[in-house]
Amino acid sequence: MDALPPGPAALAPDIVAPLPEWNPDTDDVLVCRQVRQETHDVATFVFSARNPCLFRFKPGQFLTLELPIGGAVINRCYTISASSARPYRLSITVKRQPGGVVSNWLHDNLRPGAEIRAIGPLGDFTPPPSSRAKWLLLSGGSGITPLMSMARTCCDLGEDRDIVFVHAARSPRDIIFRHELDLMAQQMLRLRLAHICESAVGEKAWSSFVGRLSLPMLQLIAADVLEREVFCCGPAPFMAAICAMLQAAGFDMARYHQESFDFAELSRTEDVVDPTPEPEPGTSTFRLEFTKSGRVIECRSDTTVLSAARDAGLRLPSSCTRGLCGTCKSRIVSGTVDMKHEGGIRQREIDQGLALLCCSKPTSDLVIDR
Repeated sequence: MDALPPGPAALAPDIVAPLPEWNPDTDDVLVCRQVRQETHDVATFVFSARNPCLFRFKPGQFLTLELPIGGAVINRCYTISASSARPYRLSITVKRQPGGVVSNWLHDNLRPGAEIRAIGPLGDFTPPPSSRAKWLLLSGGSGITPLMSMARTCCDLGEDRDIVFVHAARSPRDIIFRHELDLMAQQMLRLRLAHICESAVGEKAWSSFVGRLSLPMLQLIAADVLEREVFCCGPAPFMAAICAMLQAAGFDMARYHQESFDFAELSRTEDVVDPTPEPEPGTSTFRLEFTKSGRVIECRSDTTVLSAARDAGLRLPSSCTRGLCGTCKSRIVSGTVDMKHEGGIRQREIDQGLALLCCSKPTSDLVIDR
């Protein structure tokens, strides 16, 4: 009698056994496992850890990548496009930007087997887990990635949610995840798709909308738009236009959610922390203590905490370095700072003792929960 084949525990003990959660504080290396070409200028990069582990993130959150480009380390945040219901790997989906230092480096250099460093997941552009509201997902260009994570998660969990997914692209060939969305719509009976292209060039049989999204078009796609929870992500002008048309329709903007900053715009810039300048006359120097690392450094009153930490060799999470994205948000255990931000932190968070290190200068000795 032939022997029975080995069971799953014998075939893959590392997968069957309980896995630890990925902890970037102890091992922040991600290994690229696959590169998928989504469109002519958009690619998805799939990652896992060096050793099997679980990734815990909410759909809509992002990672901050640390990339060695041109002899420097550039920090850039990218939305996770993967389903949070598939915890063994994660992915980002990146559009190649003309002249974009980071996006072009990723497309040209990141291959299976390559390793990068990352911090996260971060971000609060996520749907409430207990809400049963009907969704309207509105995306423009590569802004589809957080909304795709939301839709993929719903599909994987078998949620019977009413979703209208509207995606705006330049042309049919620029529609990201087009075929996967079609397959998802076959599995999710209450998922309705609407693609809107500025031009139908290249596809003679195009039968969907042509032009730019307008309120009459939106009302035709989703007649019950005023009853839905809206999640929006895309270029800043796209999101501004969506806000204006919803307000004109009398939509309750308390049920409107959009990504807090423009990922595509950040990906075109080279946001590297500048070297600390020479001190100004009368500048004070303060003691900075970081509780988690145990490091103690000095920081001048004319220098941001992030810049001083970088100069001292401390690696802290950051991305935009302008007080915009919230990546470097940290708790000030004691002490005071002068913070000039650009919307990356809420007043209630400031009241709770949080600050953005990239735009905070010390006004006393500090103890920082990092």
